[in-house]
Amino acid sequence: MNFTLNVWRQKSANSPGQMESYQAKDISPDASFLEMLDVVNNELEAAGKEPIAFDHDCREGICGACGMVINGRPHGPRSGVTTCQLYMRNFNDGDTLTLEPWRAKAFPVVRDLVVDRGAFDRIIQAGGYIGVSTGNAPDANALPVPKDNAELAMDAAACIGCGACVAACKNASAMLFVSAKVSHLGLLPQGRAEAARRVEGMVAKMDEEGFGNCTNTGACEAECPKSISISNIARMNRELVCAKIFG
Repeated sequence: MNFTLNVWRQKSANSPGQMESYQAKDISPDASFLEMLDVVNNELEAAGKEPIAFDHDCREGICGACGMVINGRPHGPRSGVTTCQLYMRNFNDGDTLTLEPWRAKAFPVVRDLVVDRGAFDRIIQAGGYIGVSTGNAPDANALPVPKDNAELAMDAAACIGCGACVAACKNASAMLFVSAKVSHLGLLPQGRAEAARRVEGMVAKMDEEGFGNCTNTGACEAECPKSISISNIARMNRELVCAKIFG
């Protein structure tokens, strides 16, 4: 399979960027999108040119490191997958593919398709953890958890923090990411003791980092590779109101 790639190239955060065109030739339909980029980069390096910089790590859809906008959609045209799980057979031979980084004020471009997602780390540091000392690990059934809460918490915990929700949102909102972290801890009894501190701290840090607000378009849920539900945003808003009123 052969493709034309229009790729955003930017040497550093402070330098201007521009689109550049490359040819990806004789690509196996079973190659992943990142493997296709590896082939293109090998050819660029062989020609003495700078390879295309992009984020990756596990390449198994777990870490959330991979992330780019492909033809206007975060992670590409397939739903429920990360960029590393996207295969070239999902495109047509001869297609032109446009590759851009996440576009958000809070995700400054580092180089080419790589953005700094450190804002997510700082939001987690503001409260996305359980700080209560629980001593030794209790027996598995010592603390009963309602089945519905356990399932909702597990669904929210599937968030890998890739940032596709931010890239998809017209306001560059991080509400889906933050609400997933608030939900997966707050729904469990171990996390209830710090629920008010957690939601206030994380929402304040999210605003401080420059993310936009939510206007309920649902684009974040549609593009999330783990299909995190926007019902978590409603839950987080309730938690925040309760924290403001009752402390």
